Amino acid sequence: MSRDRKAVLRTVEVPAPLTTVVNGHRRLRGPYTVGGAVLRALVPEALERSEALVAEHDIEIRATAPDLRPLVPARRQLVESRLPEDERILVPAPRRTLRIANGLAEFVRDCLRGDSRGDSRGDSRDDSRDRLGGPAALLVDNLHEADPTDLELLRVLARRVDDLTLVLASPQPPPAALGGSFRVIQAPARGLPPESANDYVGSDGTCDDPAAYRAYLDLPPAERARLHAARAALLGPESALGALPYHLEHGDDPDAALRALWAAVDHCVGEGFLDAVVDLGMRGLRLAEPGSDLWWRLTQRTATALGGLGRREEALRLYHQARQISVDPEVHAASAYGTAMLDARHPDPGRRNLPRATGWINEAIAVSTLLSDRRLRAFKLGFDQNGRALIELRQGRVGAALELVQAAIDLAERDLPPQAHPLHRMVLYANRAQLLARSGRAEEALDDFRRAIAIDPFFPDHYLDRGNLLFELGRLDEALADYETAIRVSPPLPEAYYNRAELRLAQGDLPLAKEDLDHVLDLDPDYLDAYVNRAGILEVLGEHEAARRDVEAGLAADPGNAHLLGVLGQLETAEGRYAEAAAAFDAALAARPGLASAWANRAVLRYESGDVEGAVADLTRAIELGEDAALYFNRATALAALGRDGEAEADLRAAQALDPGDPEIRSALERFEKAG
Repeated sequence: MSRDRKAVLRTVEVPAPLTTVVNGHRRLRGPYTVGGAVLRALVPEALERSEALVAEHDIEIRATAPDLRPLVPARRQLVESRLPEDERILVPAPRRTLRIANGLAEFVRDCLRGDSRGDSRGDSRDDSRDRLGGPAALLVDNLHEADPTDLELLRVLARRVDDLTLVLASPQPPPAALGGSFRVIQAPARGLPPESANDYVGSDGTCDDPAAYRAYLDLPPAERARLHAARAALLGPESALGALPYHLEHGDDPDAALRALWAAVDHCVGEGFLDAVVDLGMRGLRLAEPGSDLWWRLTQRTATALGGLGRREEALRLYHQARQISVDPEVHAASAYGTAMLDARHPDPGRRNLPRATGWINEAIAVSTLLSDRRLRAFKLGFDQNGRALIELRQGRVGAALELVQAAIDLAERDLPPQAHPLHRMVLYANRAQLLARSGRAEEALDDFRRAIAIDPFFPDHYLDRGNLLFELGRLDEALADYETAIRVSPPLPEAYYNRAELRLAQGDLPLAKEDLDHVLDLDPDYLDAYVNRAGILEVLGEHEAARRDVEAGLAADPGNAHLLGVLGQLETAEGRYAEAAAAFDAALAARPGLASAWANRAVLRYESGDVEGAVADLTRAIELGEDAALYFNRATALAALGRDGEAEADLRAAQALDPGDPEIRSALERFEKAG
């Protein structure tokens, strides 16, 4: 039982605990029940030592522990937080919680290191052991009932905070997905006196004493409801995502319970706590009157969260149920839109059903067109047209997609008040920017990115997208500025560091590129492309064993990855394992015949193993896929070895045209001229 586990936790020999044993049961405070307990222990002392360190993590702290918001002002606040409910249209992706977890891990790490961030008060305290400065422990019970946000956070803490010892207690083995290095306590029962029904309710339903639960069930329903209502009256806003809605649900005021569940759903949608949205939303739907406004809002939020979690069939059932129950045109339009997006956005391109998605989005557009309210019609119809644009884009019809987004923008500019629906406008401008860029209209695309960023300067994704366009245009300094802005305005963002690494690769700065990729994989060990690029850098730097480890890690996740197989071929070539190298290159080219680097590197293998004709053939194919001075130079070398000097000289001249300043090319041409 929990009492037994806690008793054992208190006797474990560990560094000084950050706080008392944390009850990790999600029923207490919902998402980040554990994370919030850690922050309530650390933030007040961190504020005394370094306000700058706390400010650096304002987003993560405010998301994890809303009760600390009065202590931690919002330094980076999205426009969405200031908008009415019907204008908050964005749902953060599931990966947002990984960003938050990494930010929290860095905050905890820096606290334990005594990092003062240069604050003038950083040396104002003595070095006696408090919760800041030195190794520490985190003791957590009820691991088996923790919210997914806390399980993810514990994984990240175990991986990234060396000074923190994690000891977790649970009656069950830890989830396989938890990973990491933990000590797990599964204490045997010690025969303690049974707890009472009052104890069960007082624990907010987290007590796992079977006797207490039986006593609770034996109470008359009215008495159980009275106990829950009395407990709810004692709880503060810190329990709004956990214990408060739980007690109200089991109390005597279902309307209050429904309001509490909706408030919790609305909060969790905005923060991206999608698992909690589903749990709270389904509980709310059991209380809501079918067909009511609140019932529909709960249905829509829950279905959206299910879609974001990949639980497509459950989301489809909710949309189908909404169509069966309601005759409201807004419900039918939104349900059709949501159904269409489940087909169009399937993460596996092979499982997207774009024709079916087109049918559903057309239904949404048809219904929205008939809405009588001009402003509502402008928003809903524009929203649906934007969805149709995605489907057109995924069918390769960029022009049609651009026309639809333009029509949605025209509707907003004509029929919406100037300050209404800023997020809707931001999304449309950003989408038009992407389509303009694909159409070769780069300057117009940059103008639209500027419009989107002006609406919300703290939304990081648009800096990444604009940075990518600037990178393609060769405007590397501007691209770098955008990537670094994305890093500043967001909790730790693996994509921004990855993009900056690619830029540094383009600049030839391999050490800094590797440093960024190291950080990407620290933030997200499953970031496959980072393994690909870092393995390539390590191979070039001669760190073959490290490169092989990255290749093996990447291939474990994606066995047919052509880029990784190509790097493996290079490694095998360097070690003289020509048969293994050939097999790797062949597999890479079977998976991706248009991968020029694999053709080029297989040419190196063939040249070194004596197959010069094969090397010429491979280099010819690589050149067909994309001209490059190095490819022409290497083919010239192979052609010369075959005695085909005229062709070799022609290749050298082609190489020099592409890279006039290369000394090796110039030297090789001079040798040909002297020989001629």
